[in-house]
Amino acid sequence: MNKPSPRSQPPSSSNFIRQVVEADLAAGTYAKVRTRFPPEPNGYLHFGHVKSICLNFGLAQQYGGQCNLRFDDTNPEKEEQEYVDSIKEGVKWLGFDWGKSDLYASDYFGKLYEFAEALINAGLAYVDSQSAEQISATRGTFTEPGKDSPWRERGAAENLALFRGMRDGQYKDGTHVLRARIDMRSPNINLRDPVMYRIRHAHHHRTGDKWCIYPTYDWAHGLSDCIERITHSLCTLEFEDHRPLYDWFNERVAELGLLERPLSKQIEFARLNLTYVVLSKRRLIQLVDEGYVDGWDDPRMPTLAGARRRGYTPEGFRLFAERIGVSKAHQVIEFGALEECMREHLNDVAPRRMAVLDPVKLVIDNYAEGKEELVDVPNHPQKPFLGKRQVPFSRELWIEKEDYREKPEKGYFRLSPGAEVRLRYGYVVKCTGMKDGVVHCTYHPDSRSGSASADQYKVKGNIHWVSAKHAYAVKVKLYDRLFKVPEPGKERDFLQDINPDSRRLVEAQVEPSLRGTRSRETYQFERHGYFVADYDELTFNRTVTLRDSWTKT
Repeated sequence: MNKPSPRSQPPSSSNFIRQVVEADLAAGTYAKVRTRFPPEPNGYLHFGHVKSICLNFGLAQQYGGQCNLRFDDTNPEKEEQEYVDSIKEGVKWLGFDWGKSDLYASDYFGKLYEFAEALINAGLAYVDSQSAEQISATRGTFTEPGKDSPWRERGAAENLALFRGMRDGQYKDGTHVLRARIDMRSPNINLRDPVMYRIRHAHHHRTGDKWCIYPTYDWAHGLSDCIERITHSLCTLEFEDHRPLYDWFNERVAELGLLERPLSKQIEFARLNLTYVVLSKRRLIQLVDEGYVDGWDDPRMPTLAGARRRGYTPEGFRLFAERIGVSKAHQVIEFGALEECMREHLNDVAPRRMAVLDPVKLVIDNYAEGKEELVDVPNHPQKPFLGKRQVPFSRELWIEKEDYREKPEKGYFRLSPGAEVRLRYGYVVKCTGMKDGVVHCTYHPDSRSGSASADQYKVKGNIHWVSAKHAYAVKVKLYDRLFKVPEPGKERDFLQDINPDSRRLVEAQVEPSLRGTRSRETYQFERHGYFVADYDELTFNRTVTLRDSWTKT
């Protein structure tokens, strides 16, 4: 596995998080930086996670620390091992390493339970026997305080007995919950006696049926950070109002002597928002479950699994994460910025090949039948050290249908009756017209590229081609953006904003050197864009066009 090292990465620009980290290190608050990436295993990683992954792992790398991969697996009804496996694969694919083993909130269920009992004994938690509806109704609003539960003054002994009964499976789902005793009149609704545990008789993908009570995210998350000695807990802005609760839980448990100081520090940053995509996990699940896409790894999906099949690269994602930076301000990034990062990396690494996606036959009438020759073609025009390959040339070729016009418009410099163009790396030809769907032309034998007399032919058009006799037929999937508007769902149901042309299948003719291409190999098809071999050599997926076709001019 290739993982980026601090030296191999571009210099990291300063941001408010790095400033906090550097101040903490300078003050001696923490001896070593330790971060974590904490996904919930209830879906596949999407583009929004890339920012968090690169930030957490990159920060740890930059300061010589450690980043843990910890699954916050506290909701057994929505979590699956499939998601765990896909998340691990995605993080590795991006080029990051979390050490000897991945971690899980479920690793700490025993400790979290002990902490809860300690809070009960200290009078800081109680068992509430109201229904979920009753608790919600008495929680209050942003302008009205909440109301105390009738069970709030239960004694510690009774609460402890009830809580142990919950743990031992004596009660049905919804019968009781464990709540923190904080302040039902707090202006911060998150501090109004939040739920810490609920009864769930559900099978857990790791712990099986050992537990029938499960901690809430707010209770488990911060304490898991402290157990792992995380120094800086980086969260997106929606958790900013949860920070007082994060600190309250950690402080109370530490005051009881159950956690070591210094405690973890939560810092919030703006999440990634992209145009033309949805990053809501609920909506992504809906797209998959209702068949609008062909699964989580559909190349149109904004998931890492889909991106990999699309031909996006880890290097392109890391470049994107570095360029968009980190801030507290809400921002929406143009999808074209991500595509441009992919183009930039692929332009550097992708070998060139010739492919005709919308073929029409071209015949060179004065080229001898049965004659064949090989022309030298560079594998990468900007990288001579990658050498050249030989491509067969013959009397009958495939060219793009758009490269012929019977009546060309002004500024059209390709084939039309009487017009001359250069067949890329080959000869200059003069078009004589089209007959029965076949373009005909004649060639100048002394015009071959690289020959001494080639420069005497001055033409404005230069088109690519593939020898019909030697061509290799493949299927090409032309992927585009899944949604046709920048903000799907803003004006109507987001499903109505799906782009009907987000995928088109064409039968293409490609040069013979592509025969035997292995899965995941990427090429630039000259004039068309970047393409990656899908599961087999007979299918190529378009990664991105050579230029942004969505930009308004």
